Amino acid sequence: MTIPPLLHRITAAQPYPLMFATISGAHLYGFPSPDSDFDLRGAHVLPLPKVLGLEVRDETVEDSRVIEGLEMDIVSHDVKKFFGLLLKKNGYVLEQLYSPLIVHTTPEHAELKEIAKGCITRHHSHHYFGFSETQWELFAKESPRRVKPLLYVYRVLLTGIWLMRTGAVEANLVTLNETFRLPYLPDPLLVVIGCAAGAAGVALAGVLATRGALASAAMTGLREG
Repeated sequence: MTIPPLLHRITAAQPYPLMFATISGAHLYGFPSPDSDFDLRGAHVLPLPKVLGLEVRDETVEDSRVIEGLEMDIVSHDVKKFFGLLLKKNGYVLEQLYSPLIVHTTPEHAELKEIAKGCITRHHSHHYFGFSETQWELFAKESPRRVKPLLYVYRVLLTGIWLMRTGAVEANLVTLNETFRLPYLPDPLLVVIGCAAGAAGVALAGVLATRGALASAAMTGLREG
């Protein structure tokens, strides 16, 4: 994916220096629709006067805007908060840190990616179980049901399985399915990205099997931590 130059404007406009800023959301997951916005996520460094005292402000900074018709938003955490989220087995921040869609980076970003490898344990499976349950509930309560929420379910489960088996983060569903080869995924993926007109062959029962595979991977994969 080519990074739109306009995304650099929103990172340059941030009030504090960024350690990194990457693209998350549907673009990272491999199934953006034509109207998908760009979700930027990152970590910033607060100046010393901001972190000394009884009350720390701007631990999280959010900014949304539309530039020349491109909708984008950025959410960044102060590095201290970001480190804390890493230690709490938070899959979101892992995916943000290791996203290959990099808008802004620094030497410290590369260093943190090396350090964060030591934070990955089988307890991260709880994050992916919980997230998949949330996405499934969103999918199940819709009428008529849409394909994209179902793809989020598979994306979360396969990312969790891959993490448990390899200790590496891979959030792109298209890339993941090159390994898992779930036969009912290609059609709905094409629908979402606008390359086909139907979602025939989506196997809802496959969600249960994939969830079971995540449970198995969590039991036999990474260290306890």
